[in-house]
Amino acid sequence: MTAVQENDHRIHQVLSFVRRTGRLDDRLRRAWQRYAPDFLLDVNAGPGLLDVRPGFVFDRAFVGETWGNSHPLVIEIGTGQGENVIAAAQNRPGTNFLAVEVYDPGVAHTMLRAGKLGLSNLRIAQINAPELFAASESGVADEVWTFFPDPWPKMRHHKRRLVQPALASDVHRALRKGSVWRLATDIEDYALHVHEVMDGRDDFTNAGTLTVSLPTEHVGKGTADKAATLPHADFKESQRYEGRILTNFEKKGLAAGRVIHDFTYQAK
Repeated sequence: MTAVQENDHRIHQVLSFVRRTGRLDDRLRRAWQRYAPDFLLDVNAGPGLLDVRPGFVFDRAFVGETWGNSHPLVIEIGTGQGENVIAAAQNRPGTNFLAVEVYDPGVAHTMLRAGKLGLSNLRIAQINAPELFAASESGVADEVWTFFPDPWPKMRHHKRRLVQPALASDVHRALRKGSVWRLATDIEDYALHVHEVMDGRDDFTNAGTLTVSLPTEHVGKGTADKAATLPHADFKESQRYEGRILTNFEKKGLAAGRVIHDFTYQAK
């Protein structure tokens, strides 16, 4: 079964986000009009839709046509307002970057920042990330980043969390052998969720070297204070990734006393 055919069977997937239209002020509207032709990929099924168009295949040929080179490609899932991916693209001009974000204000802010800097190695896909990876072919990406995904703290919403077995399979296919999927969260329960999804897989290796103690049972919104009394076990996690800048979002998490959990999973 091809990636595109797999994508056709995921019509009823549970989304990891709530579709809401953020208001764009005049500055962001002007940025959209000015920079969308330079940065925004035309891969959507239609205006306002977040699924990929029928028949689209995300492969090395598409990357070469889009960026005009054969440089390595890094994909960041959930770029927010683009702080991290913009800094990375600025610091690594010999690498191509793809920012994947669903919300209008985040896309607009990223375009505005990239446009002001004249970045030629960055593109943006306003698309549901699992849809994009379901349409990917083997080895299209050299690295994938997912930093601070929506934690969906309520127990009944944990099924909406982005990191799921299906996405892990698609990310693995998209990655070239030996490359990595980097993740980070400041939510302890999401860290446990990542370990549950990723550590038992036979297509990824947990490359972490730090030993971290986590509860072995899940908690939700309103019950997180019980986590300390639950049974714990040791897990392997990574040192903070040096290529991730300290964004405003991460600063708020640290200021609130939350611990940052970093993960590095290497594709076999």
